Amino acid sequence: MAKVELVMPKMGESIMEATILNWVKNVGDKIEEDETILEIATDKVDSEIPSPVDGVLVEILHQVNDVVPVGQVIAILETEGAVAETPAVAQSAPAPAAAPTPVEATPAVAPVATPQPEVAAAPAAVKESVPYVPSPAASNGAKIPTNNNGKFYSPLVRSISKAENVSLAELESINGSGKGGRVTKKDLLNYISNRNNGGGMPAAAAPAVVAAVSTPAAQPAPAATPSAPVQKAAPVANTEVSTSGGHEIIEMDRMRKLIADHMVMSKKTSPHVTSFVEADVTNLVNWRNSVKGEFKEKYGEKITFTPIFIEAVVRAIQDFPMVNVSVDPSGTKIIKKKNINIGMATALPSGNLIVPVIKNANGFNMVGLTQQVNGLANKARNNKLKPEDIQDGTFTVTNVGTFGNVMGTPIINQPQVAILALGAIRKKPAVIETESGDAIAIRQMMFMSLSYDHRVVDGFLGGSFLKRVADYLEAFDKSQTI
Repeated sequence: MAKVELVMPKMGESIMEATILNWVKNVGDKIEEDETILEIATDKVDSEIPSPVDGVLVEILHQVNDVVPVGQVIAILETEGAVAETPAVAQSAPAPAAAPTPVEATPAVAPVATPQPEVAAAPAAVKESVPYVPSPAASNGAKIPTNNNGKFYSPLVRSISKAENVSLAELESINGSGKGGRVTKKDLLNYISNRNNGGGMPAAAAPAVVAAVSTPAAQPAPAATPSAPVQKAAPVANTEVSTSGGHEIIEMDRMRKLIADHMVMSKKTSPHVTSFVEADVTNLVNWRNSVKGEFKEKYGEKITFTPIFIEAVVRAIQDFPMVNVSVDPSGTKIIKKKNINIGMATALPSGNLIVPVIKNANGFNMVGLTQQVNGLANKARNNKLKPEDIQDGTFTVTNVGTFGNVMGTPIINQPQVAILALGAIRKKPAVIETESGDAIAIRQMMFMSLSYDHRVVDGFLGGSFLKRVADYLEAFDKSQTI
């Protein structure tokens, strides 16, 4: 009989730990390969962890509600075959001893970064997170459990409950919008806001919570520059504390701390250079507008500009493969990636960002890319992303145009070496060449910017790659059929 270690899988660059929600299997149960063993939760994703082998669950090393670091052994399986005793299981390799934390891609910012497989050591702050149970004073005499009558309260929810004196009875009265009726941070903040305003249950949307303190606190540090991965998020609702000086101190939640740490780490790791180019995307805009109805009817998918942009990025990477690389932890070796895995920044309902990844994007045509983009975006919005959906990105695209921004300077999603920001498409007068000479016409124009790691990507390579993406977009064949 051989023993196999099941480890906590890596959920993405910015996630360094996960909470065990439920053990689906018990010690002594027989398990088939790919059968779910347990359910876990992070601030971004709830996931089921399958068995990597056929066997028997012989030991459980962590219990429900335990917060377990990525790469740590959580259970032991026993198999009948000659299986190595060390393989780390759970659909993803254990995180390297130290892994940085990007935040997802970014809607218009680097994704709220999520550390990648071959990343540098994770910031110490990531290790702070531990389950918290409010004191009797914070919960009106009743400790708030992590699981009560089947209800799970994440460390973040429990922390906010403590700060806002939300009792156990109040928590139980909140109708959670998360998986299985879980109370999310947004649910809790809505409830507190509604309560503070004299109402009962939470309203549809609520502002941040305010609690008085007797002493003024120091001014918060400036928010981290949006960047790709972890995808870079717009500010998230947090607990606000009013002070006598009239200022408000906003305590960062765990995800925001991870984003901040990852952004600082990325800036310290890579000397950033950003290049800009303006592209005339009139042909692709007109083509997309003309076929979107037929495309939807024929394939059941809404075609956006994103798959068109990603197709151009993939082609440019094939022309300039040295932007599809990473630098090993020693800082002296370049790892050239075989696969082209494109991360795309996606906004979450919570206001945070995440960067799901299209694996082997060069293997899809326009229809396939559209299906991938829509599928991952929908899974993200509905909290259905799995760990593998946000892993192994080699290049990230972030759409700053989503917010009407014309350009941006995103922060690199480590350990990648480049991130492309897409600006808003706007109608502008432009000079065009015609058979009868130059003319001024109204064109659909868009700025793009590429931030790259100057350790391994020089201006020639970065600028040439960016220009090639623009060339492919400008040469888009508006006569192509779907």
